[in-house]
Amino acid sequence: MKLKRFNFKAVNSTNDTAIRLIKDLNYQSGIIIADLQKKGRGQYGKKWTSFKGNLFVSIFFNIDKINLSLRNMTKINCRLIKRLLSYYCKKNIIIKEPNDLLIEKKKISGILQETLVKSGTTFIIVGIGINLVKSPNIENYPTTNLLNLTNTKINKKEVILRLIRMYEKFIPKFSNLNVINISKI
Repeated sequence: MKLKRFNFKAVNSTNDTAIRLIKDLNYQSGIIIADLQKKGRGQYGKKWTSFKGNLFVSIFFNIDKINLSLRNMTKINCRLIKRLLSYYCKKNIIIKEPNDLLIEKKKISGILQETLVKSGTTFIIVGIGINLVKSPNIENYPTTNLLNLTNTKINKKEVILRLIRMYEKFIPKFSNLNVINISKI
């Protein structure tokens, strides 16, 4: 599956932009890439702090033929982002359920999944934020970024290309997954 790319300098939220593209322009799949989010969102309506240089993307696709719960979809998406992060950082990466990734007990990434039904078709929007160069200050929740962990500035374009390749390869496999083989991802 080929994801259509949509690049933006700034958006309110990559998930909101994906929802608009599905609703208004009838796109079936794609990836929203933004340099900046003005109103990034996390789970339960929490604010996602979006520093320039960090990664903000949303991937969307049709899930009508996928027989998995949203909770299991979240597990899969967390495991995919863990795999992506492991290319750049060899430290232990922990998935803190339901949707955060931690390194050294500090948040480095979060995922926000939403669904949308349009004309009888169900879509999933997977918002992904990764702290590449700067970490927000969150009260009682330590954060980190790849620059601090590796002392290397990670090429954001390379991370995006690797992420796109992972999802383009993996999306067709979603329909063959079940609860048993999710742990093998």
